[in-house]
Amino acid sequence: MRRNKIGNSTVDITELSFGAAGIGNLFTPVDPAEADEAVDAAWEAGIRYFDTAPHYGLGLSERRLGGALRDRPRAEYVLSTKVGRLLEPGPGQGDDIGNGFAVPATHHRVWDFSADGVRRSIEDSLTRLGTDRIDIAYLHDPDDHAEDAFRHAYPMLEKLRSEGMLGAIGAGMNQTAMLTRFLRDTDADVVLCAGRCTLLDRSALDTLLPEAQARGRSVVVGGVFNSGLLADPRPDAPYDYGAAPAGVLDRALRMKDVCGRYGIPLRAAALQFPRRHPAVASVLVGTRSAAEVRDAAEMLRLGIPEALWDDLAALWEG
Repeated sequence: MRRNKIGNSTVDITELSFGAAGIGNLFTPVDPAEADEAVDAAWEAGIRYFDTAPHYGLGLSERRLGGALRDRPRAEYVLSTKVGRLLEPGPGQGDDIGNGFAVPATHHRVWDFSADGVRRSIEDSLTRLGTDRIDIAYLHDPDDHAEDAFRHAYPMLEKLRSEGMLGAIGAGMNQTAMLTRFLRDTDADVVLCAGRCTLLDRSALDTLLPEAQARGRSVVVGGVFNSGLLADPRPDAPYDYGAAPAGVLDRALRMKDVCGRYGIPLRAAALQFPRRHPAVASVLVGTRSAAEVRDAAEMLRLGIPEALWDDLAALWEG
């Protein structure tokens, strides 16, 4: 599988990457053996970039991912995690489903974009992952913490990068404005943009991707299915973790029809769409089973005629 260099760093990542929120029991439990099988299938498909975060399952995703990769040659894969939420011990009662994860509430999250909080978060993640280094670290959802993120958290990431604890640094968000600011105002190597470079939401094409390209930085694109609608358009399919507006659902169904005329699954076009921009280094797909991983790899390899892209563009413009 093709690998792309991250900005000016020494880190390179595969064009398809494994998003590990699912194996952190996102919404529903995943059996430990099934989580291991998903990571094994990713490796067999040639995926060598794996992304996680403390937020995912209160550390369960990091622990499972680290365990599944432990016997793999460390120099052969890239590992990213995130900072901004510290995990503090809790009363251990109830579950975390209110935050999206089907795990016991053994801990609670504390927003912390201080310099000390960032260093502690990285150290805690290294322990949960069972590794001696993290290749990429992202500031995780700093939307409501901009001042601390730019004044304290980001400079600490730079320090940790200079110390060799991190290979590349950046920010991961569901919006484009602040990510564009990171590219303009910092020396971030990469940004992770979720849900804004899709067949239904192309807002990243307006400013973020051109800015990254002009500055020689990289973008990892997640959320290519807009949380499900572009994988299987139907009235009850979620769009950005909520109900799809009627107009958005209609557009997704028309896109599915257009793809069907070419014999191409809509999810293949959705997955390959971001790769058409030169600033996009990898498409991050959240998967929770070996079958989902294999399907994503197959959709990535599928040849898509240029005429289909033209027809989808016309549908968007229309």
